[in-house]
Amino acid sequence: MKRFFQNFYLNLFLTGRLFMALGALSALYLLAFFFPVIDVLPTVGLYVLVVLLGIDILLLYRRREGLHAYRHVPERLSNGDDNPIDIHIENRYRFPVQIGVIDEVPIQFQRRDVWFEIKLPIGGRKTLTYQLRPVKRGEYAFGKIQLYAQTPLALVQRRFTMGETETLPVYPSFIRLRTYELMAISQRLTDFGAKRIRRLGHSMEFDQIKHYVPGDDYRTLNWKATARQGQLMVNAYTDERSQSIYCIIDKSRGMRMPFNGLSLLDYAINASLALAKVVMLKDDKAGLITVSDRKGAVIPADRKTGQLSRIMEVLYKEKTRYLETNLELLYTTIRQTAKQRSLLVFFTNFESMSGMQRQLPILKRIAKFHALVVVFFENTELAKLTGRPAADVEEIYLHTIAAKFSYEKKQIVRELNLHGIQAVLTAPEDLTVNTINKYLEIKARQYL
Repeated sequence: MKRFFQNFYLNLFLTGRLFMALGALSALYLLAFFFPVIDVLPTVGLYVLVVLLGIDILLLYRRREGLHAYRHVPERLSNGDDNPIDIHIENRYRFPVQIGVIDEVPIQFQRRDVWFEIKLPIGGRKTLTYQLRPVKRGEYAFGKIQLYAQTPLALVQRRFTMGETETLPVYPSFIRLRTYELMAISQRLTDFGAKRIRRLGHSMEFDQIKHYVPGDDYRTLNWKATARQGQLMVNAYTDERSQSIYCIIDKSRGMRMPFNGLSLLDYAINASLALAKVVMLKDDKAGLITVSDRKGAVIPADRKTGQLSRIMEVLYKEKTRYLETNLELLYTTIRQTAKQRSLLVFFTNFESMSGMQRQLPILKRIAKFHALVVVFFENTELAKLTGRPAADVEEIYLHTIAAKFSYEKKQIVRELNLHGIQAVLTAPEDLTVNTINKYLEIKARQYL
C-alpha cells in the first residue's frame, strides 16, 4: 500500500483542463459574491469537478499496467548518418487514451524535442519512429521512456516509466558503407558520383579465352585456340588483382576541424572504410595505417574474411592528437609494412603552402617506392564567403584573405603534382566519392 501511494504521488500530474475548470469555478464564486441568486452554482460545480476528478484518477489507476512500451534500436549507430529509433506502444486500458511520449535520448545529442502526442483506441498499438544523427564515435547511453496517459476526461495524467536503459556504440559510417557495397557489386558506382574512366590500353592480367564477338580487339586473337575450335577465339583480360591499397589517416590537430558537426578525422575514417570495402570487392587488398606524433594502428593489406571488421574496430577507437604528424615515422612504418609497390591514400589537411613544404621531402621519398595520393580538404566556409558580394571595406578585406587561402590550396595541388604525387582537393562532404573516383582512375590508368 505504501508503495502504491508513493507511485501515486510521484506519477500523478494535473492537466491544463483541470486548471481551466478551477479557474471557471473561481470566476463563479466571484460572481456569486455579487449575485447571491447563483450562489448554489459554484458549489454544485465543485462537487461535480471532485466527482469527475475521482473517476478520472480511478480509471487511470485501476490497472497496474495500463500501457506497455519498449524501444527498438540497432545494435550500433552509424556515425554521421540518420539512424532510425522505434518506440512501440500498446494500450491495455479498456478505454481510449491520449498519450504524451518522451524518450530520454543520449546526452550527446542535446535534444529536448523528442516528444510525441498520440491517441490509442482500446487495445490499440502504434510505432513511433524518429531519427538520430551522431557526429562523434563512442558510447551513447539511452534512458527510460516516459509515457503520460490521460482519459477522455483529461483532468489528470498518469506517468509510466517504461523501457530499459541501454548503451550503444557509434561506429564509423557503416550505413553508407552498405550503400557503396551494393553499388560496387552492381557496377553502379556512377549513381553516387563515381566517374567512368576511359581505359588506356588493357591490363595484362589474363582472365579467360572466349569466342570472338564483333567489337572485340582483333589484336587479342588467340590463333592456337582458333585453330583447335575452328572459329575465332580471343583472350579476355581483367584488371590486375591482389594489389595492395593502404589508407593512411593523419590524426594530428589539423584533423580536429569540424564541418557540419563531423570532424575532418571522422570524414577521413568514413571515407577509408568505404574505400576499403570497394577495394576488396574489386579483389584488391585493403590495409590501414594511422599516424600522428607517434606510431598508430597498422593493419597489413589483405582481403581475407574479417579484414573489414578489423579495420572498423580500429577506426572506432581512433582520436585526434594535439601535435603535428611525424612523417619520418610514417615513412619508416610504410617501409616496414608495405613490402611491395602499393597505392597509398594519405588523408591529411594542409592549410598553407609552408605547411606542405615542411612535409614535402618525406612525401617525395614515399612516392619513390609507392603510388602516393594525398587527399586534403577544401575550406567550404571560405568558399561561401568569397561567393557573397562584399558590402563594405571590411568584407572586401575578408574576401581578399579568403581568396588568398583558396588559391594557396590549389597551388599545393600543383606543387604536389610537379613532384609526381597525385593530389585530391575536396570538400568534406564529397570526400568518399572523390576518393573512390581516384582509386578507380588509378586502376583504369594502370598507374599502380
